Amino acid sequence: MNKIYFRFVFILMLFSQVTLWSQDAKQIVIQHSDFLDISEKEVPGAIVLTGNVIIIHEGVRMTCNKAYHFTKSNFVKIFGNVNMVQGDTLFMNSKYAEYNGNTKFAYATGDVVLRDPKMTLATDTINFDRNSQQAYYNSKGTIQDPENTLVSNSGRYYLNQKKFQFLDAVTVTNPRQTIKTNHLDYYTNSGHAYVFGPSTITSATNTIHTTKGFYDTKKDEGKLQKGSKITYKDRLIEGDDIYYDRKLDFARAKNNVKITDTINNFVLKGNYAEVYKQKDSMFITKKAVAITLFEKDSVYFHAKKLLVTGKPENRIIRGSNNARFFKKDMSGKCDSIHYDQKKGLTQMIGKPIFWNGKNQMTGDLMHLISDAKTEKIDSLKVLNNAFIISKDTIGEGFNQVKGQHLFGKFKDNKLHEVDVVKNTEVIFYMRNEKNELIGINKNVSSKINMILEGNNIETITFFTNVDGIIYPEDELPENARKLKGFIWRGDEQILTKEDIFPKEELELDAKAQKESAAKSKDIDIPMEPSKETLEYDKPKVEKKVDKKKKK
Repeated sequence: MNKIYFRFVFILMLFSQVTLWSQDAKQIVIQHSDFLDISEKEVPGAIVLTGNVIIIHEGVRMTCNKAYHFTKSNFVKIFGNVNMVQGDTLFMNSKYAEYNGNTKFAYATGDVVLRDPKMTLATDTINFDRNSQQAYYNSKGTIQDPENTLVSNSGRYYLNQKKFQFLDAVTVTNPRQTIKTNHLDYYTNSGHAYVFGPSTITSATNTIHTTKGFYDTKKDEGKLQKGSKITYKDRLIEGDDIYYDRKLDFARAKNNVKITDTINNFVLKGNYAEVYKQKDSMFITKKAVAITLFEKDSVYFHAKKLLVTGKPENRIIRGSNNARFFKKDMSGKCDSIHYDQKKGLTQMIGKPIFWNGKNQMTGDLMHLISDAKTEKIDSLKVLNNAFIISKDTIGEGFNQVKGQHLFGKFKDNKLHEVDVVKNTEVIFYMRNEKNELIGINKNVSSKINMILEGNNIETITFFTNVDGIIYPEDELPENARKLKGFIWRGDEQILTKEDIFPKEELELDAKAQKESAAKSKDIDIPMEPSKETLEYDKPKVEKKVDKKKKK
């Protein structure tokens, strides 16, 4: 009887202590327990609570099957069906937990589930700091929200910002894409994801690689920086700054842009580009160049603006405003250029000039035709006001042929045979086998056929209504040695791939790159991108090439 009385008195004293401690807001309060006991042998310094335990501490409510309450240290260990609730924003369940009332620090382990109104986190162990409102874990965790499922080996959750930070083996999946990275900041409210370090975003249509980027998982659009690239089945897009809209299948790239057509061995380079995958359209400017393969040799096309359209087997390149091209042994420039891959046809439109070796050709319109199968340059057409000029092999004179049209055939990448038709005129410096000047042939006819070897005229044959004289050099005045319309433009000849860029464009581009580099030092991906930023990067519709200049 004395033992029962003593135990009853002790429990009364204990409840008195709990009541007194509860008046101090920092103390853990035991609101309910079916049974209460003290066993110094079992748990020294603790009150043992069992059955429907309810514990309260500064806005947090904890329930469990059993608890050890260490009153002196203001600390509890709780077991079985543990549930911890903070207001209406945080809910955590586990098999076991510990809570320190002095530091407001909680530890939970065993099938831990952490929930807020927007997401659910499942892992083995969680630490929760109520002072900083941060929860973190170092065991494999899975987070689910209405849009995504995230898996990582460790993570930290910032409750106030609704932000997760993952630093190891992160995978984000939804029905549209999968993100893999080792550093991800993810906002559960907005669905915004920020990746740092080598990362991939994979979908059914493409794969994105980046080392620094932002992605809106709800809107399917993002910004990528630092050497990012987008890989499709038939092309690769690279650039220092890329905006991407997956719904439109649109990408905009800035600075050091490179677009590779992996099917046709075709490359676009520049400092600004737009790609509409669904429309099979690519636009590039700012030091733009298109590089394609002919006869195992690269051809470089340049214009202020380049537009590439068409399916992979039928690409069309349109270049406008000071278009130029370069290939070994041949080059040219004009106002605009049009290349049809399927037809093997390159059209030079607007004041075209074409160089093949030492030969300069001009006219109103030029067509270069290549064999689509062998990719060899086959023939040349110069339509209206055809004029071909080459310097005499030794002297200061110029061999000249003009007529209404010119039709040329290539052999080993060089003009081999040329026909000039209608109202043809010729000035030709004739030399013997010792390269001694025999005379200057000045002739008119209806048609001329020339055979060239090594870019030099070997033979000329005149047809129909031939009228001409071979003048001794001293009998033909200097002012009679040039046909009407003669303009020698040898100083303009494009001799290297670097020459395809006009000097003024290079200067403007260098200035723009310098300004961009200066600005980029202070540019970083914001914690939350502004609406203005995303709207600024919406697709821009580029005007098509002037209809008057089409074929």
